[in-house]
Amino acid sequence: MRYCINCCIHLLPNDLHRQCFRCRGPDHNNQRCPVCRGENKIPLYTDSKQMKWLAVLEVRTDHCESWNGFFCLRKGKLCSLMFGLIIMTLVMVSYILTGAKHSLLLIPSPFHYGAFASNPSLMDNESLSDMKDYYQPSKMNISYVKDYPSIKLIIDTITSKIEFITRQRPDLEELRKQEPHMFSVIPNKFLPNSKNPCWYEEYRGNTTTDPYATNSYALYSKRFRIIFDYLRKVFWNHLYHYKDKHYRLRCLPHFYIIGQPKCGTTDLYDRLRLHPDVRFSAIKEPHWWTRKRFGIIRLRDGFHERYPVEDYLDLFDLAAHQIQSVLQSDAVKERGKRSNIIIGEASASTMWDNNAWIFFYDNSTEGEPPFLIQDFIHAFQPNAKLIIMLRDPVERLYSDYLYFASANKSAEDFHEKVAESLQLFEGCVLDFSLRACVYNNTLNNAMPVRLQVGLYVVYLLDWLTVFNKDQILVLRLEDHASNMRYTMHMVFQFLDLGPLSEKQEALITKSPASNTRRPEDRSLGPMLPTTKAILRDFYRPFNTKLAQVLFDDAFLWKRT
Repeated sequence: MRYCINCCIHLLPNDLHRQCFRCRGPDHNNQRCPVCRGENKIPLYTDSKQMKWLAVLEVRTDHCESWNGFFCLRKGKLCSLMFGLIIMTLVMVSYILTGAKHSLLLIPSPFHYGAFASNPSLMDNESLSDMKDYYQPSKMNISYVKDYPSIKLIIDTITSKIEFITRQRPDLEELRKQEPHMFSVIPNKFLPNSKNPCWYEEYRGNTTTDPYATNSYALYSKRFRIIFDYLRKVFWNHLYHYKDKHYRLRCLPHFYIIGQPKCGTTDLYDRLRLHPDVRFSAIKEPHWWTRKRFGIIRLRDGFHERYPVEDYLDLFDLAAHQIQSVLQSDAVKERGKRSNIIIGEASASTMWDNNAWIFFYDNSTEGEPPFLIQDFIHAFQPNAKLIIMLRDPVERLYSDYLYFASANKSAEDFHEKVAESLQLFEGCVLDFSLRACVYNNTLNNAMPVRLQVGLYVVYLLDWLTVFNKDQILVLRLEDHASNMRYTMHMVFQFLDLGPLSEKQEALITKSPASNTRRPEDRSLGPMLPTTKAILRDFYRPFNTKLAQVLFDDAFLWKRT
């Protein structure tokens, strides 16, 4: 030992420090030194008190001549070195695994987090102003490019199984058996002096009766209670009295905005409601035809009590009051004019969501639903008008993912979910028809992303089995975003609405876009180019058929 450790610890007492080799000169002998003699141990002192933490610090004084000339390290330093090497190894392993999963590595990793993970277990609109966000350039992610050939095989299998077969339309008696109460409430004919389908219904309650006491929309949502509180206050003022009986005006919508989610339906709804002759339900999306009448609030939460048709009709009472005021005016009574006010409903699930059928309709044929939403709407309103807003299904799916995914959103995560959903869809079409898979509740809940919502032509063809083509207006969000005035004029003409003043038209067409993409979603950027190519291949045959049905190549979405 060249020098005593006492010289390195400045907290030692002075009497010990003076005995140190560095203080007493080169003649210091550690065998005769009272401090160094003995077992070659020196207790560690702090403030003149022996420290008991980790027992006693040993300082070896022996030379390492036995290592035959090689350098030696103290035991403490050797342990530290080994510990450091272990930590470095763990960090490198973690980097490799994490980098492979999130595609941070520049070369394909043997630990690549594959697209085909294990099978998992289970409103609605998009911005107009941020359409340009979809077309920003994206950095190529090398580790995902190798997924394309494998997924392309899956898409080829799906494409080979596509058949657009016309469904068998159920007859009216079959529908009556399924929904007898609904048919007992809604009449066959409506008032001739109202453009909107309305009728008078006898009200048997008294002045102390709450007409909305059992309304499920009011019971399950605090947001709707404010609306119903107002309706309670004005309810008796709008009853029609005739021969000692009370009657209330009931109405159904004249038109429906039926889809699709993340395609601009909210923006269309917000602009249409500014027209002086247009009214809407008390809430934008009641989802009654597709979910609430089956008792579905959220399918993952199970079933609640079914919402009766009366609860749905209550949502149109505000508009019915205004129609009734027009009907009771002198102009209508004396001159034979009619009310031109029309009511709309804008549930974006109406076009596609038939997930509940499997729980209520037993007589299915090879997994296909025997009854669809449009069968019942047509049974009551054969003259109803339907508006559909669509967009490029590839971009719709990514927007849908960004809107509804709750955590860990990224372009890479979206890619993996798309690949997994395609694999599940392939498994279905190998055993069942295309329609059975599109309306398959189990499959739709299992797919991590809603691929099926973008299969527009499948739903449209089923709606065309019951409604005439001139009753359906199909718009593109891309056209609406680029020339809003033109698309709104198309809607006004389709609904046979009266002319507007320049001020009214400016208010409707120049107001800011509704339901724009959230800032946190914008920051995630576009989808990966490989993902976009995969989805282009998947949706191509469906877009081709859609363009043929509508006689419009714009629905091929080639330029996007």
